[in-house]
Amino acid sequence: MKGYDRKRVLVTGGAGFLGSHLCERLVTAGDDVLCVDNFYTGTRDNIAHLLDAPNFELMRHDVTFPLYVEVDEIYNLACPASPVHYQRDPVQTTKTSVHGAINLLGLAKRVKARILQASTSEVYGDPDVHPQDERYCGRVNPTGLRACYDEGKRCAETLFMDYHRQYGVDVRIARIFNTYGPRMHPADGRVVSNFVTQALAEAPLTVYGDGRQTRSFCYVDDMVEALIRLMAEPGDASEPVNLGSDVEIAMIDVAREVVRIVGTTVPIEFRPLPSDDPRQRRPNLDAAQRRLGWHATTTLANGLAHTARYFIQRQVTHHAPGDLVRSTRIASHLLARVHTQNRPAPAT
Repeated sequence: MKGYDRKRVLVTGGAGFLGSHLCERLVTAGDDVLCVDNFYTGTRDNIAHLLDAPNFELMRHDVTFPLYVEVDEIYNLACPASPVHYQRDPVQTTKTSVHGAINLLGLAKRVKARILQASTSEVYGDPDVHPQDERYCGRVNPTGLRACYDEGKRCAETLFMDYHRQYGVDVRIARIFNTYGPRMHPADGRVVSNFVTQALAEAPLTVYGDGRQTRSFCYVDDMVEALIRLMAEPGDASEPVNLGSDVEIAMIDVAREVVRIVGTTVPIEFRPLPSDDPRQRRPNLDAAQRRLGWHATTTLANGLAHTARYFIQRQVTHHAPGDLVRSTRIASHLLARVHTQNRPAPAT
């Protein structure tokens, strides 16, 4: 396939939250995109607007089984990424990360494709180094409830580096920190989707622990730009790179920001902290800035406003009043409020 001006790009997990945005960007750029998904957490709704595009193809397939296609580039995003989803079937989660990596690396080796692994900040576990740079080896519980995801991703990174060293496969490894935005699943259990759906339903916001544990949140458009830049990086770009925002915020402050943006007044309820939940998480982004010339530009306020607007529009589109907001009247009011007071910055 090499030598063609228009690339043939495989995106596994392409009907998921992040994958669908990546597919959209690649289709718009003119690449021929093959979106592969088993629809365990991804949905056709996420990519419905792409189905009529002549350079977009959808294939239902599970990456734990080999795939035989001809492509130039592979983005491996196939794996449940939220605790609610990856703990539902932990054995399958581990298989998706490990068997999926083996199958896709085998494909890349056969067709001489460049391949990018969507890894995660979870490889750092509950870190005792802050912020975390790529040299930090992490502090992960290999037998805990989160291990199916954390250790699966760590093993995938091992496989990527060994295929690179042993077979010369052109690999890239993106350690993705918390990403949010439109097309998040409203019931995925992640903090942003939890807070936004609760605020829109005028329900108490659930904060775990004392709310002082911290994260950094990257808007999905910024993350897609980073992934595309990493894939395009010339030469040997096999060393892992952190991708995310370096603006750190406590969970209690995220909850308060969501309440402010939605324009509602709801209480905050505190619950026990889940097992192995990290106390703090923030990337050192020196490598991303040096190698890719990239940094996140969307503010949390703008990104949350855009996300809230998506959830409201999703509610209206699906004609299910009461799931996220109590009535169409409330939805219309919040939609107007979010649109006029919190207009998001242009996508970057």
